[in-house]
This record gives sequence, structure tokens and C-alpha cells, in this order.
Amino acid sequence: MSKTSGLGWTTLSVDDASGTPQAIKNDFTSVEISTPREVWEITGIDKSAKERLLLLADFSVKMSGVFNPGANASHSVFKTVPSTSVTRTVSLGVAGQSLSAEVLFGDYPLKRDDAGKLTFDVTGMLADGTVPVWS
Repeated sequence: MSKTSGLGWTTLSVDDASGTPQAIKNDFTSVEISTPREVWEITGIDKSAKERLLLLADFSVKMSGVFNPGANASHSVFKTVPSTSVTRTVSLGVAGQSLSAEVLFGDYPLKRDDAGKLTFDVTGMLADGTVPVWS
């Protein structure tokens, strides 16, 4: 088994409002990926330990970054979140592993702190019911 760091991401792209993938990995400072499954507790009264079933799969991605107003950069991708209702493909790649999902973004919050940093945090939620699978 070979272990690796999270350095050197090969892919982190997000579709803009027109559906064109934009390779904006340089604008992100952190990314969190979640692929949870719903768990249903089905313990009968005849049991002394918990019984559970796995149910629906889900996906979410939270990306934090630095404001970049350049053409085809993060701001041009996310500035349309409040004014469009489109599904966007998020593609991730690190250490030879890749994952993509169709997601909806519901907000594009910008934050300017007291030191003058202008940053953003966006969260994408699974949109189409397709289970994301690492490959």
C-alpha cells in the first residue's frame, strides 16, 4: 500500500453557468468532500444490539478560496450562483484518483476580514441522484 499527501491536485474544475468546465484549482485554499450514506436503525425488540440498513447515498463538497475576478476564474464561475438555477459538474483529481458529481450551489458568500483578505466558501450538494464513485 502506498500512502500519499493531499498535495499536487491534478484536477479541481467547476462548470460555469453555461456548462463549460473551468479549471480553477489555483483559486482554492481548501476542499472538503463528503460521501455519506443514510443509515436506518431497524432494531427489533428481540435484539440486544443495534441493527441497521444503509439507505441513500449523498455527496457534498465545500471549497474555500481566494477571490479571483479574472476571466474563467473562481469569481466568474460562482458569481452567477444567485441568478441562475443550473446544475454544475464538479471534477476532482488527486493521487491518480478522480471523482465527479453533478451539484447545485445555493450561495456564493464573500468575506473580507479585518486584515483585508477577500475569500469565499461555496458548498455544492448532489443534484441528480447519481451515486458519485471514486475511480
